[in-house]
Amino acid sequence: MKKHAATLAALTTAVTLAITAAPAQAAPGGEIIGYPGPDGLIWIAEQTGSSGFVSGGLSPRLDTFITFGCAGGGSIEVAFHLDNHPDRDPAPFTVDCPDSTPTRVTVPLGTALHGGFGARVTASSPSIRWGATVVQPE
Repeated sequence: MKKHAATLAALTTAVTLAITAAPAQAAPGGEIIGYPGPDGLIWIAEQTGSSGFVSGGLSPRLDTFITFGCAGGGSIEVAFHLDNHPDRDPAPFTVDCPDSTPTRVTVPLGTALHGGFGARVTASSPSIRWGATVVQPE
């Protein structure tokens, strides 16, 4: 149990560092998040209001990265869940959404993940625009 707590604490610290260190970036074409290329498992260029997604097929041999971005003034709260690895779920995190230029946050989840995953995005207002990618670079 002590090892599990230490792992969770390290992951929480890594997520916090990733969130605070991520610079604001605009996606090409005015989308919140641009096309992730062939490494993308999920690509939601732009969605408005609260929503989410589910998928599967993570490869245990590849690193996994999740990226969420938003704009419109307000914030989104992201709850990401790994079906087969709930001990590696990042803590729910909040992304501040500026009025115009989108902010994007990337969280590394590491390797050895397999199976399904999903996210729930709760927007602070129905007009918040958000996007997401889940990628496993070759």
